[in-house]
Amino acid sequence: MVSPSELWVDESYQRGLSDRSMRLIRKIIGEWDWTAFKPPVAVEVDGKLQVIDGQHTALGALTHGGIEQLPVLVVKADRQELRANAFVRHNRDRIQVTPTQLHTAMVAAGDEDALTIAQVCERAGATILKNPPPFSRFKPGETMAISTISAVVSRRHAAGARKVLEVCVKGGAAPVSAAMIRAVEHLLFAKEYAGEIEPERISLLISSRLSTLEQEAQRFATERKMPLWRALASVIYMNRRKAR
Repeated sequence: MVSPSELWVDESYQRGLSDRSMRLIRKIIGEWDWTAFKPPVAVEVDGKLQVIDGQHTALGALTHGGIEQLPVLVVKADRQELRANAFVRHNRDRIQVTPTQLHTAMVAAGDEDALTIAQVCERAGATILKNPPPFSRFKPGETMAISTISAVVSRRHAAGARKVLEVCVKGGAAPVSAAMIRAVEHLLFAKEYAGEIEPERISLLISSRLSTLEQEAQRFATERKMPLWRALASVIYMNRRKAR
């Protein structure tokens, strides 16, 4: 158990504090919770404790002002190259939580935004997968585009996001990809397309010509140097009279 002021960082090999780091530290300070705490890992060097993992936690505890002591795991690494190697392994040899796995956990934790996203997807008939299916064989309506769905909910609210997803699901998209979601959102809500193509027509195009539309969109995106989702929206609109 040590005071946060006793911890220090060797900046010769550790990352500096980026804007993202500062946001994380502010979040740690504002939402300090011992149930979400992991002890920093440190090495004793010349009578000081040098942090090799948990830099943001240590800085958050120091800046918090109300953390008098915190537990620290102290390990041995006599040379700087050993400490740098330990830093690399702590940050490399780990399995990152995917956005969909994190979403599932947030739903279980009762997070309001995650629950809204889950409800929107359920009502639209979309299924959020935690992990990709074997051989990427998605079934119609399955999606892993949780970040894109979250952004659409923020922009269009629950009703608008549900409308977008319903179009994709009714079209049998497998998977309901991020590009597809953005393209449908653009067709339904952008000023240049709003009211120009009915949701049912978009679903019909997706169900009858999806592979062709995606190929055309890939080519269009490359030629015009534009995002795939925007190219897909353009291609769907240009093919709006071809659905059968």
